[in-house]
Amino acid sequence: MTRCCWSSARAAARRVAAGGVVALALGVLPLALASAPEPSATALPTLLSSVPEPVSLVAADTVLVKKAERRLYLLRDGRVIHSYPVRLGLNPAGHKEQEGDFRTPEGRYVLSARNPRSEFFLSLQVSYPDANDRDAARKLGVRPGGNIMIHGVPNLPRKSLQYYREVDWTNGCIAVSNDDMLEIWLLTRSQIPIEIQP
Repeated sequence: MTRCCWSSARAAARRVAAGGVVALALGVLPLALASAPEPSATALPTLLSSVPEPVSLVAADTVLVKKAERRLYLLRDGRVIHSYPVRLGLNPAGHKEQEGDFRTPEGRYVLSARNPRSEFFLSLQVSYPDANDRDAARKLGVRPGGNIMIHGVPNLPRKSLQYYREVDWTNGCIAVSNDDMLEIWLLTRSQIPIEIQP
């Protein structure tokens, strides 16, 4: 095995061992991390066999958010495969009715788009407003708002990380830590359903 291939294999093993399989899949970490001598061809299988199993990479087919619990659940075939703490809009109680009410919507939607260049650390768009939301807003004489996302922390934070972990701070989005956002990004795809419950 050439030194280049060894460096890549060793870096991958370290990422998996550190729980960094998500970052590896996104290609956001450098390939060569170590300067240790190259092992013999027979030593590499032994080295790799000692690496812990990576986190489960079973893809979700549904996302469930329980606002009262401040939890987001990834489900596969009706079973929870992962869950994460979330922060909501500044005015989290109740369904979003109009632009600027700082509420996180409630109901059944889909993950309609993915944005790796968001002003936050990655974002998955929720398909709010749907036809019912637009109709309800029209009857109230207001705009329904939009741009509801699942996202990480702002790329240019204005508050402490503790604030983003402990306070409902979004304009109506569903916020998670950056580490959790990496995993959610990897384990979901566009157009899967998301249900947001009170």
